[in-house]
Amino acid sequence: MALKPVRVSQLNSYIKRLLQTDPILGNVSVIGEISNLKFHSSGHVYFSLKDESSKVNCFLPADTFAGLTCRLEEGIEVTASGYIYLYERGGTYSINIRTIEISGQGELAAKFLKLKQKLEAEGIFDKAHKKPIPSFPYKVAVVTSETGAAVRDIIKTIKRKNNFTDIIVYPVLVQGHGAAGEISSAIDDLNRNYHDIDVIITGRGGGSIEELWAFNEEEVARSIYNSRIPVISAVGHETDFTIADFAADLRAETPTAAAERAVPDTGALRDNLNNMHNEITEALRLQMDKKKQRLEMLNPDMFSRDIRSRAVMDRIKLDNLFQSMGDRLSSYVSNYRNRIAVMKEILDTCNPENVLQKGYSVLTDSNGNIVKSTAQLTAKQAVTIRMAQGRAEAVIKSIMEDS
Repeated sequence: MALKPVRVSQLNSYIKRLLQTDPILGNVSVIGEISNLKFHSSGHVYFSLKDESSKVNCFLPADTFAGLTCRLEEGIEVTASGYIYLYERGGTYSINIRTIEISGQGELAAKFLKLKQKLEAEGIFDKAHKKPIPSFPYKVAVVTSETGAAVRDIIKTIKRKNNFTDIIVYPVLVQGHGAAGEISSAIDDLNRNYHDIDVIITGRGGGSIEELWAFNEEEVARSIYNSRIPVISAVGHETDFTIADFAADLRAETPTAAAERAVPDTGALRDNLNNMHNEITEALRLQMDKKKQRLEMLNPDMFSRDIRSRAVMDRIKLDNLFQSMGDRLSSYVSNYRNRIAVMKEILDTCNPENVLQKGYSVLTDSNGNIVKSTAQLTAKQAVTIRMAQGRAEAVIKSIMEDS
């Protein structure tokens, strides 16, 4: 006989009591790989622990997280200890963590690193092999889920920037079993059968490491590497890197960023062309004006008027030059006359003849030497006295010294 039906809340409350009273579930330790890691603004941390076949939700309180000495990251393997807690309203359970320790790198992270090292050694990521993205693509193929936000963002961005580029959406799975094969086959098919495709964008929105794993598969990387069409990888958010990002000809941080880089902005191109048109028009106008002026100068009437005008101007310049030269010569002559007059006055002042005119006389001996001292004279010596008017001969009668 079946029990009386109970309400959902009653069932969840009963299960919660069972979980809380179970001695094992009240103090359990679980080993698993971190995925879906989310840091809440409250300080709490939410994530899942997973292994090869299952996963469980985990809750790490803010105060416990603040005391951690290790860094939590997607893909690392940890040992989490705590108790099982049932959230009655949602009917879901989680591990409320008391302690957590890093126990390993995680299977997916190790697999990622191993494949990356292998393909890098083969030259799959070499920059020399990467093809340039066309500046003006006429047709862009988008390899992604036809229902995801990524395809909507890409189409919206391309249409906003460029109304000439055609877009082909090649729908594929982007996560889960078979997704990597579909992505790889799509890229190969576009290369074989769509010869008018100029660029391929492949990617999806962000997610956990397992949700992005299709773009970490070797077959996807090799299809991107072998593609004759340039490939832009647009997987996840800015901090997410996949093997496809390394193999692609260009890695974009987000699907929207991939669309931005795939096509030129026709509005900006129109503005540039208009600016170039205006610059060329203005340059041609200036050249036309110069040619017009030269043609006007070749007109006989204009040429004659120009010659007469130039002759008048040159005559004025010449008259001004002569006037300036005359003024400068007159100034030089006046200056030199003044200097000569001053020098004449100086010479007149020093002229002995002018001194004699004042009543002075000059005494010379028989040899014509001027006598300046009584020491040059002897008694009965003949001397000559020169005055302003004439001269006289005399004989020294006696010599007297000044007392």
